Amino acid sequence: MNASNIYQQPIGAALPDWQPRPFPGRVVLKGDYCRLEPLQPGHAAALFQAHQRAGDNRSWTWLLREPEQDEAAFSAWVTSVCDLLDPLHFAVIDKQTGLPVGSLSLMRIDEKNGVVEVGSVHFSPLLSRTPASTEAQWLLMRYVFDTLGYRRYEWKCNSLNEPSRQAALRLGFQFEGRFRQALVSKGHNRDTDWFSIIDNEWPAVDSALQRWLAADNFTADGKQRYSLASLRA
Repeated sequence: MNASNIYQQPIGAALPDWQPRPFPGRVVLKGDYCRLEPLQPGHAAALFQAHQRAGDNRSWTWLLREPEQDEAAFSAWVTSVCDLLDPLHFAVIDKQTGLPVGSLSLMRIDEKNGVVEVGSVHFSPLLSRTPASTEAQWLLMRYVFDTLGYRRYEWKCNSLNEPSRQAALRLGFQFEGRFRQALVSKGHNRDTDWFSIIDNEWPAVDSALQRWLAADNFTADGKQRYSLASLRA
């Protein structure tokens, strides 16, 4: 409920106990299908090979950087970002193979206001459209909301990136609007769509994700019994 000041102007809900939240750390987050661990140079070779399985570069279209042409260049990129605090990059490790199959990051970290964005999401064909890809997102959400106590978790994407838009909505993010002409990306205009999950929405989002990820939601051949959207509804 919104509060009012002495002039009877609305000033938003009071948060008398709010304190700045901890800054995200280089932690390992374990799930049933995958684990997240801080991105390291040792991940580079296997991660490069995982992305090579795509056969073409269409998964790079909406990323802010161009694809590296060889393993050495990709390894140099990993080395250049793995010690950053913001973005804070994580590798997604397939628990069956023990190999990295994708990466994502926490970025635009605002511990004072309890706001953080998930970004730099780049999943190889070994991860995309698998239970592990959903679990990787859930593990990071759970860390942000349950461990760190943040109030707001953001997702932003190129407005033309329909797969990313649909992924955000499927995971339970709410569409907030479009920032027109937000960036010049690779020589082209980019309008950016904003999505978020806030803390009072998280319990329902969390419950649906856990129900979807449960082993009994999948048939013997790995097909889902219930969609994530249906479980959330």
